[in-house]
Amino acid sequence: MSVQPDSKISNSTFLLTGFPGLEREYPWLSIPFSCIYAMVLSGNCLVLHVIRTEPSLHEPMFYFLAMLALTDLCMGLSTVHTVLGILWGLSREIGLDACIAQTFFVHGLSCMESGVLLAMAFDRFTAICNPLRYTSILTNTRIINIGVAILARSFLFITAPIVRLKFFDYCRPHILSHSFCLHQDLLWLACSDIRFNSFYALALVICTLFLDSVLILVSYVLILHSVLTIASREERFKSLQTCVSHICAVLVFYIPIIGLTMVHRFGKHLSPVVHVLMGNIYILFPPLMNPIIYSVKTQQIRTRIQRWFTKQN
Repeated sequence: MSVQPDSKISNSTFLLTGFPGLEREYPWLSIPFSCIYAMVLSGNCLVLHVIRTEPSLHEPMFYFLAMLALTDLCMGLSTVHTVLGILWGLSREIGLDACIAQTFFVHGLSCMESGVLLAMAFDRFTAICNPLRYTSILTNTRIINIGVAILARSFLFITAPIVRLKFFDYCRPHILSHSFCLHQDLLWLACSDIRFNSFYALALVICTLFLDSVLILVSYVLILHSVLTIASREERFKSLQTCVSHICAVLVFYIPIIGLTMVHRFGKHLSPVVHVLMGNIYILFPPLMNPIIYSVKTQQIRTRIQRWFTKQN
């Protein structure tokens, strides 16, 4: 059954879009998506549990990793009810207030993940370029302040455009293009003056996601410059090895964002399934992959998980 405008839908209710043309396959599609969400929730909870219970992991690098895992866990929780609700045949409808709340958390958590990745880049830069002062620079107080600053930047700055969504007149068919709510989706359905939201959102993306990516790139240029001055080849390799997990996490986060942006900007001729698929990759890929990356590439976490499962067996 294809998604069609429904005259019975109230002015404050919207229809979410699953996978157009694949409605008969939803029972089968729900299986891999349910497994992915289970892995997202259990994987990030496992990382948090390991960091909390292992005293040897109580250091700056793993505190930032805990922030990343908590952000990914919240991202999964903020979308699981709408994505699986569609695939399980429960409901495709969502009220305006619930949609705005989901938009707030999806965009806020995305911005927060970018900020945490930047903080982790600063952590690696400090550990490699200034190892003797590492613990004196990244004290517990400073880490808490960095976390509060990331949280404030992520959610305070997006409040104004998100609140304005409540007062727009949505005169176009109330059909969203994803299985969750996004700011740009609601703007496309609005007949009100959306110039403030459009320009503010663009400025916010430039000042957060784009600026964070540039600063991360600069930090790795400085790290590479510092590593190349090390005489021992083995020491150079060992220093760079500590950055592999973070580089993978950065790529896992930014590549889906770039892909979704390109599809929205240049892929209007593509099938709606492509748009929905890219949206789900943007939401699910980082929370799914980050626990796997850090469990495989970080020896301390890998050893602790192996020891934990050995004790259970």
